[in-house]
Amino acid sequence: MNLAGAEPENEAVVRLDRVSIVFPIYQGGARSLKKRVLFHGSAGRIGRDADDQVVIEALSEVSLSLMSGDRLALIGANGAGKTTLLRTIAGIYEPVLGSVVTRGLVSPMFDISLGIDSDLNGFDNIRVRAQLLGLSPAAIERRLPEIAEFTELGDYLEMPVRTYSAGMILRLGFAVATCVEPEILLMDESILAGDAHFISRAEARIRRFLDRASVMVLASHNLELCRRWCTKGLWLDQGRIREFGPVDAITASYKNSVVA
Repeated sequence: MNLAGAEPENEAVVRLDRVSIVFPIYQGGARSLKKRVLFHGSAGRIGRDADDQVVIEALSEVSLSLMSGDRLALIGANGAGKTTLLRTIAGIYEPVLGSVVTRGLVSPMFDISLGIDSDLNGFDNIRVRAQLLGLSPAAIERRLPEIAEFTELGDYLEMPVRTYSAGMILRLGFAVATCVEPEILLMDESILAGDAHFISRAEARIRRFLDRASVMVLASHNLELCRRWCTKGLWLDQGRIREFGPVDAITASYKNSVVA
């Protein structure tokens, strides 16, 4: 549920109450089960629902409140539920139990190249993606020169995206994703993939982006990045909250568990 408008003082911008996410497995063979688990990116617990259907419990009774100014790092092993939690806050996944309430514009900055039309040129993809992010046609045209300049794609913006390399597509998607002013910013570390020159410019742009956001949630394996950008940490383990608190304490605890 998204509640538009500025959040009342001292009220949570993001609230999850006992949220559970399950993925049904319709083919129970060992090979197909493994493929489906990997597809969902979950190492959650395998169980059965009330109809005896095999399911993956990707998130289990996750409760969380984030206030204005919070910067949260999602920490955990591959498949712990970090991406699932991001997608749940974004409204992509619907909980089977519990509730999700967000206040303000949500900007998901993961899978930023997803949905780019390879038959359209760069400029047209910018227009389509920016409109999906909520910008009016007039606002898009005002911001188009700045977005185009940041991509450093030059004349390639006149060409179909199918002629682009993976790195060029990433630049295009990133430039569009950071052209809005979100209140709730959801990110994973894939946005900092690419060549060293682009990463340096992208990180500086994200810094400015963060300053305008009310709440930020970052899923990352890079503990140094988590400490640098975030104030709080949430350690997920098989879809459950293991620890939550100040980011320095949570990253230290997680690192000790991995080394031990």
